Amino acid sequence: PPLLHLLFWYFVVFLGVPAARSGVDAVADLLRLPISVEFVALLIGLTVYTGAYISEVVRGGINSVPRGQWEAARSLGFGEGRTLRLIILPQALRAILPGLNSQYINLAKNSTLAIAVGYSDIFSIVNTTFNQTGRSIEAFAVLVMVFLVVDLLISGVMNILNRLVLRHG
Repeated sequence: PPLLHLLFWYFVVFLGVPAARSGVDAVADLLRLPISVEFVALLIGLTVYTGAYISEVVRGGINSVPRGQWEAARSLGFGEGRTLRLIILPQALRAILPGLNSQYINLAKNSTLAIAVGYSDIFSIVNTTFNQTGRSIEAFAVLVMVFLVVDLLISGVMNILNRLVLRHG
């Protein structure tokens, strides 16, 4: 409904953004951390974008469990929360973990979008190094190695989790 969209944009965006900024400042002062506007924009953007994909991966994994499992649990007197925790999620993890692996690796790669909002990340540091030294091959080789190490760490942890789920599931 168009009216709902207009109300959303008015109350959330126009009135909520200044309040969110003061809330971020309060948290930064409380934790004594320098939190910039660019970092908050990056954090919100990556969280919303990746969260949507991860929720679809989890939904697909839960939907991959046959409906009969829900019915069997209901016939045994399990509540919905207990059914989800004890019966559905252990089976769904087999379908969820490979998709989560891909999404976490994509999150690590998408963090280079920080340049778009002016937040310094590893790519901008390598670019500055290249501009100061003129050694483009070495600078970008370091960048590739950093991404390779991060991606291999994420894949390694997710593969260990996958093996545990397959062994005990």
